[in-house]
Amino acid sequence: MKKIIELKNITKSFDGETPVLDNINLDIYDNEFLTLLGPSGCGKTTLLRLIGGFETPDSGDIIFLGDRINDVPPYKRNVNTVFQKYALFPHLNVFDNVAFPLREKKLPKEEIEEKVLEMLSLVALKGFEKRSVTRLSGGQQQRVAIARALVAHPKVLLLDEPLGALDLKLRKDMQVELKKIQKQTGITFIFVTHDQEEALSMSDTVVVMSEGKIHQVGTSVDIYNEPVNAFVADFIGESNILDGVMLEDYKVRFSGQTFQCLDKEFMKNEPVDVVVRPEDVDIVPVEQGQLTGVVTSVTFLGVHYEIIVDVNGFKWMIQTTDFVDVDERIGIELEPDAIHIMKKSEYSNLYGDYSSFSNELDELSEVEEEDEDE
Repeated sequence: MKKIIELKNITKSFDGETPVLDNINLDIYDNEFLTLLGPSGCGKTTLLRLIGGFETPDSGDIIFLGDRINDVPPYKRNVNTVFQKYALFPHLNVFDNVAFPLREKKLPKEEIEEKVLEMLSLVALKGFEKRSVTRLSGGQQQRVAIARALVAHPKVLLLDEPLGALDLKLRKDMQVELKKIQKQTGITFIFVTHDQEEALSMSDTVVVMSEGKIHQVGTSVDIYNEPVNAFVADFIGESNILDGVMLEDYKVRFSGQTFQCLDKEFMKNEPVDVVVRPEDVDIVPVEQGQLTGVVTSVTFLGVHYEIIVDVNGFKWMIQTTDFVDVDERIGIELEPDAIHIMKKSEYSNLYGDYSSFSNELDELSEVEEEDEDE
């Protein structure tokens, strides 16, 4: 695949404060659906704005098809942007909104009409040409914004959390539509979201960010199955993350037991983080369990139960279609391919225990304990 954008050692801060982006390096390819994924404040929107030309890096280079474009203004870049607020012209109908960038280029009337109708058909708005944009639903307005951004056939389309204002069902529909549009046009899409499910379902490539840094770049399957550290494992779906020791290739010890795994090339007796996804945990009779624990909560979520199990003080999450009851003692069995080994990092011991689902609740509990001690 042809490389279309290269970000080299990009650093950006505002008012001389802590860098919003810290030495970012990333290659983006032609006809790729790439998603920048991370929590609020991680720098993903700033990175998008740098690519679009709305911000300038403090240091580093933005290379577009071999040319350095750090100082090239947005209107001279072969890049268009769809913002979270669609910025449609309320006094213009659907056709005229989509036609606007072509009229700015002074293209012939017949060519404009052909291109606009082609785009409206692509975004499933054929027949809406004369409709006022103020009479459209949120999803329809978004389709108009996408058609307007694509009508001039840019090399790259930037999408800054464009689905954020839509309700859940419409959001799901638009995820499918966006992926289909990207494949049909062959245009590189760079999509920003903090929604993990959205990123995994839509993307060819996911870029996981936090605190101005890129932690991992890979396919959805790679990111989910082989996270590089505890932050990625926790942010992408649910994960039980435990302290372990890699005894030798394919053998790890945690929770007081030794398990077979599929990982190798760690140092002998190296401390590691062990990741086990909740859906990969098998519930078995106590006498058959490699580990045993007591069920502390059971939540029915429609397609499965979400169960919290206390195993020697560590709260595991299990997702299963098997019902068990609170206070029941159960056995846990783990197949080798359910166990994923990661290097220790600055995020070790911060995630993975389901005593609660948020740091805020943990902090409140600690404050209450302190008050009681006083």
